[in-house]
Amino acid sequence: MAFLARKTLPSSASSTVKHMIYEDSHFAMQNSLSKLIKEKINPNVAQWEKSGRYPAHFVFKMLGQLGVFAVNKPVEFGGTGRDFSMSIAVAEQIGSVDCGSIPMSVMVQTDMSTPALSQFGSDFLRNRFLRPSMNGDLVSSIAVSEPHAGSDVSAIRTYARRYGDDLIINGSKMWITNGDQADWACVLVNTSNEKNLHKNKSLICIPLDTPGVHRSTPLDKLGMRSSDTVQLFFEDVRVPSSYIIGEEGRGFSYQMKQFNDERLVTVAVGLLPLQKCINETIEYARERSIFGKTLLDQQYVQFRLAELEAELEATRSLLYRTVLARCQEQDVSMLTAMAKLKIGRLARKVTDQCLQIWGGAGYLNDNGISRAFRDFRIFSIGAGCDEVMMQIIHKTQSRRQQKHI
Repeated sequence: MAFLARKTLPSSASSTVKHMIYEDSHFAMQNSLSKLIKEKINPNVAQWEKSGRYPAHFVFKMLGQLGVFAVNKPVEFGGTGRDFSMSIAVAEQIGSVDCGSIPMSVMVQTDMSTPALSQFGSDFLRNRFLRPSMNGDLVSSIAVSEPHAGSDVSAIRTYARRYGDDLIINGSKMWITNGDQADWACVLVNTSNEKNLHKNKSLICIPLDTPGVHRSTPLDKLGMRSSDTVQLFFEDVRVPSSYIIGEEGRGFSYQMKQFNDERLVTVAVGLLPLQKCINETIEYARERSIFGKTLLDQQYVQFRLAELEAELEATRSLLYRTVLARCQEQDVSMLTAMAKLKIGRLARKVTDQCLQIWGGAGYLNDNGISRAFRDFRIFSIGAGCDEVMMQIIHKTQSRRQQKHI
């Protein structure tokens, strides 16, 4: 398969077989990360999934030492200063973890809770929160969704009122990945009574050991079992107003930029595990006999797997095209929504159809196909559901057509 051929190339071969966005340094990072995952993470995944929790600080410290959290972050605060393509290379390789939980948790820190802080935060905030997060000494969360406000970010109710030089915060946040172990959270709150709901919000760094912060017990989820997910409650939580990221009232626009990065790394994270589902299903079908032939001899199985392979390759190409455009500072909102929509739909299709080929064996919890079926269902829900992605695509395309009328 194309995937296997690409991954077995030595790093030096990348100069001969040119990749669309990756260079030797990208492959070197992927190789180092792959080794760490194989030796230190994957041997423990089954136990962590069974217990419903993995040691985030232990894993994040190893990743921090490797430089995973420092890619495309400012050099003056300990980052590498690379462009976004390196984040995608990391995200793609982190998908080789034998579950969806840990990659999702890691990507929260690399590309969900820290981009706005990295780009717009004061030097004080970046030294206080970004630098130790890049080193893997702190675990972070992104807190945007609320029990009544998921994809509709403008509907959040959590509010911060001024009290001298401080902010007093009240409200709650839902679906907080890393929430039970996180040291701090990047929280979207209302900071004014401005009627324009896109201009009354700010992003704030909140240490989660601050008095008045309460965490629920970890939520019992369908998939992503070893990732701790909680609800956060803020009861008269007091933090300095200097903890606001960038300009007050610009939080909505900052968060929209973070969402674009989150959606692209979601696509990248999904490539390896979906390819693995296809590869392992081919091997199973090759060995499984039915009516005197193997499953792989059945034309409908061949056609089904061929279609999945083609759609996965198309999604990979769309991702690389989008990242290339982003690195050239083009507006990639529509391409990002397309890629996110595609990976969500494809994750459901690949895991469902591969599980069907496995039959009863695929229904067992200790089967990787079963875990992928549960874990990657979230791809059509999180980071903006499929329906929101279709709205973005339609609205963007409609605006472009109107300009040409």
